[in-house]
Amino acid sequence: MQMNQNAALRGKNVAVLMTDGVEQVEYTGPRQFLEEHGATVTLVAPKAAGDKVQGFNHLTPADQFSVDMDVRDARPAEFDALVLPGGVANPDSLRLSPQAITFIREFAREDKPIAAICHGPWTLIDAGIAQDKRLTSWPSLKEDLRNAGAEWTDAPVVVDGKLVTSRKPDDLPAFDDALLQALGGKEQSARAGERGARSQKNAVPGRSFSESRHNVQEDPGSQVSG
Repeated sequence: MQMNQNAALRGKNVAVLMTDGVEQVEYTGPRQFLEEHGATVTLVAPKAAGDKVQGFNHLTPADQFSVDMDVRDARPAEFDALVLPGGVANPDSLRLSPQAITFIREFAREDKPIAAICHGPWTLIDAGIAQDKRLTSWPSLKEDLRNAGAEWTDAPVVVDGKLVTSRKPDDLPAFDDALLQALGGKEQSARAGERGARSQKNAVPGRSFSESRHNVQEDPGSQVSG
């Protein structure tokens, strides 16, 4: 894809963790946005490199996407941020993958940006990240996240330290803009417009993952294997 002339994210490496059932636009939209701004994007999945991930447009099968890296081989140290798209079946399957959950947990441990949209925040519960965090999601996750100790709010995008969350595909412009800012981008996305500006009203600045009252603990039984 053609890079943005400013290339605000040149040199940044972003992992997108997903599997079958992903809401397609929540993968393709952020990926295009990041690549247009100069970032390198890697599709990470609990599948072998070269295998396919089935995308969906709501309940309708859509395109397939080639896996760049098996999550068992992925290390957060190799990336600057993590994106978690939604789709109901996608995070539901990821929650059953110890390697995927450990990968997410390690991103929080290293205090790197995590951006989750729609049903994507579901996996934050299993990774031990949701507690004491202010966030949003698809409305059906509200009680699950609150039961996990999160402060859920209905807003296009919510930023709590290094955690960025949004509710649905319509929020992608604000989601992309908040991710750009989390990665140190110095320009505001023209697509986000007023919605990107409103994200600042829902921001909780300066709090890292490690500064939450609930510290992320590693599950000894779910190590990422090489």
